[in-house]
Amino acid sequence: MTQPVALTMGDPNGIGPEITVKAYADPRRRPPVVVIGDPAVLARACRITATELTVRPIASVADAAHEPGILDVLAEGTLPEDLPLGTVDARAGAASFAYVRRGVELALRGEVRALTTAPINKEALGLAGLPYPGHTEILADLSGTSDYAMMMANDELRVVLVTIHQSLRTAIDSLTTARELEIIRLTDRTLRAGHARGRSGVRGPRIAVAAVNPHAGENGRFGREDLDIVAPAVRAARREGIDASGPWPADTVFMRARAGESDAVVAQYHDQGLIPVKYLGLEHGVNITIGLPFVRTSVDHGTAFDLAGKGTADHTSLLTALAQADQLAVAQEPSAS
Repeated sequence: MTQPVALTMGDPNGIGPEITVKAYADPRRRPPVVVIGDPAVLARACRITATELTVRPIASVADAAHEPGILDVLAEGTLPEDLPLGTVDARAGAASFAYVRRGVELALRGEVRALTTAPINKEALGLAGLPYPGHTEILADLSGTSDYAMMMANDELRVVLVTIHQSLRTAIDSLTTARELEIIRLTDRTLRAGHARGRSGVRGPRIAVAAVNPHAGENGRFGREDLDIVAPAVRAARREGIDASGPWPADTVFMRARAGESDAVVAQYHDQGLIPVKYLGLEHGVNITIGLPFVRTSVDHGTAFDLAGKGTADHTSLLTALAQADQLAVAQEPSAS
């Protein structure tokens, strides 16, 4: 049996448990999976979604039998049975963090081949006293990684973010040439290694860098960030032999990349990069944390508290994330070409 992918069930009060059991039971799911979460919450999710699975707590990855109709769960803590669905709760935030922590530990020890995560809630994390703005920062901290970034990818577009979970004002204020160059380098290394949508490595990847300001700043007329911060990083990358270009106006660079002019776009802030990918379909997009010492993928949507408990949440994005984790893990194996 191939090593499984660890799947964290996400915030217990959101749709994470529901899409977890649906994806686990779906015959289209490819990799073997071991779930990290709360058995009682997952059993409730099975009832809500009318998913015919028997939830079986296990103590270790080695205990997973991967039998049809059996959901192997690495139990992490015990939540109260009356934890209300669709609400922000400190107990749920603490639990969702514990699931991720267990997943990182397993990945670092090589007990699982990859880690896939269902969505967590940032406010719930904060209520639990956990000062993380999102999954990406948790994963980097727990794995001791400093050179990392968020990549959103689908079959048509790859986007890497310079800044992630912060306000637009602070995101722009935090931009530096050094950080721009670091992200361009990381994007280049990632694409060469094939860590995007499971493709083989890209020889000489073309990286388009999106501008901060409208019309790329119009030569300073609409702000100097593109002249003083972004353009020097692009020039430095090119001197290192990286095929980087820009800064390009953000209102057209994603369209041009989708048409095949570049292999990835470096976006300056969260919504600049994520809107184009998500517009192409939530069910097709995958969140990949690049730079980690293990493969990590995730859905490209949130906890959707308004849908929790209804049993109608679409699990397609999670299926895609699991398949992507499986493919990326193969790409990282020493024998893979």
